[in-house]
Amino acid sequence: MYSVYILQSEKKRRFYIGHTKDLKDRLHRHNSGSVRSTKHGMPWKIVYTEKYATKSEAFKREMEIKKYKSGIKFKSLLGL
Repeated sequence: MYSVYILQSEKKRRFYIGHTKDLKDRLHRHNSGSVRSTKHGMPWKIVYTEKYATKSEAFKREMEIKKYKSGIKFKSLLGL
């Protein structure tokens, strides 16, 4: 199983969208500073996830969510 996830920076209130096979490990990597694009927003918390059977399905959904980031669809997805 693959997860599409949305993280929120507790420091900067920004969001990060990604996909992974191991969500626990990926969150640890985001919060340890080993991911260049997120190391300045640590700590991160998971605010949304979806599960997919294949990596290609997860990647497709990640790209779909990124297209409406910060818009009405994005906010409704997060319940904002």
